[in-house]
Amino acid sequence: MDQAIATSDAREEALDRLVRLTLAAGPQAHLTDKYFSHTKRIVEANGDQEVVYAIFLRRRVIAALEPAIRLIRTLVPDARITPFFGEGEVVPSESKILEVAGSYAHLSEVETLLLQKVGLPCVCANNAYELCRAMPKAAFMDMHARHASGPEMNLLAAYGASVGSAAAKKADANVRGFIGSSQDLTAPMFNAPRGTGTMPHALVGYTRGDVVAALKLFAETIPEVQTLIALVDYQGLEVTDALRAADWFYNDAKLDGQGKAFGIRLDTHGGRFAEGLDYESSVNTVGEWLGVEGEYNIVEKVIGTRAFQLDPNNILVDKVRRILFGKGVSVASIIHARRALDRAGFKQVTIVASSGFDSQKCQIAGAANAPIDVVGTGSFLPATLQETYATADIVSYGGEKRVKVGRENLFD
Repeated sequence: MDQAIATSDAREEALDRLVRLTLAAGPQAHLTDKYFSHTKRIVEANGDQEVVYAIFLRRRVIAALEPAIRLIRTLVPDARITPFFGEGEVVPSESKILEVAGSYAHLSEVETLLLQKVGLPCVCANNAYELCRAMPKAAFMDMHARHASGPEMNLLAAYGASVGSAAAKKADANVRGFIGSSQDLTAPMFNAPRGTGTMPHALVGYTRGDVVAALKLFAETIPEVQTLIALVDYQGLEVTDALRAADWFYNDAKLDGQGKAFGIRLDTHGGRFAEGLDYESSVNTVGEWLGVEGEYNIVEKVIGTRAFQLDPNNILVDKVRRILFGKGVSVASIIHARRALDRAGFKQVTIVASSGFDSQKCQIAGAANAPIDVVGTGSFLPATLQETYATADIVSYGGEKRVKVGRENLFD
């Protein structure tokens, strides 16, 4: 119980830190768009009014509004905030997601900062929801940190992913969802006490490409970590190095006897096939796994007959073929590694897969029942920045409904 309280408190602190990070860059007037500061001066000089802002996005999202709400409460404590969707609920495109009512003079400069806190977490929540639903058997690890612009974006994105994960679990009790983060900063968003991770490629390079040597150094230097993950693609010997690392862990070091667990991470470069595979053998590997012969028959089984028939130009089919049979971390490479480990008697080894696990890749891997235990991903981040643009319009001035032509739907 104490640990649950501690992680909950840590999550609250992380959300509060997000507000502090925003305001640390300077005073409110320094951070907002200048036309809002000019508007504030004009309203103060000519008579304040109560206004109502309506906020929406132009794409489907999942509501992840707590960062925005906390910011408003900090900057304009007497503002009235009305969410139209609960955290984790699906918000259709163009739908009003939030209203904020209060003094125009007080709220004018807040609009820019408010919109910055709405779009990104809501889109990340939607994307994380889709990842988790596509692969309910796999746990997800937030590894977006290097793709973000800094701690503020890290916290916004991680909060969104945590909301999307929770929504996926609510929709399907079998979903494992996100279990942690690669950062201490964002770990509390997933109720984890600290960030999780073992080795980057650079550490394997430090040991002249010997992943077992890197694993030994890690185990000796950082003994508190209970799960050791070997990154096995550095030398292009995914299977060979996976078996070497497992043999050292279980038979030489016998770390399982100390209560520790072992896994491998597949992060094969997209420019080559994993060890022991080419295109033809990849097709055969997935076909045997699914009990289907022929690459197009396999694709049809994975995406369904109707989707297959609606793609006469093979645009979707070719993308699916690359995910199933192509270079990099394909479904075939994951099956190939799993089979090699099982044949060697290492059925207990966890497989972590990373590299480009966006919604489409997760849907294909999930439909193919790829034997992935954990997905390391930052691909819940929006594909384009424009996806995250939230918009605010004032829909009421002094109690009178008024909005620019074309936005009358926001009155509802």
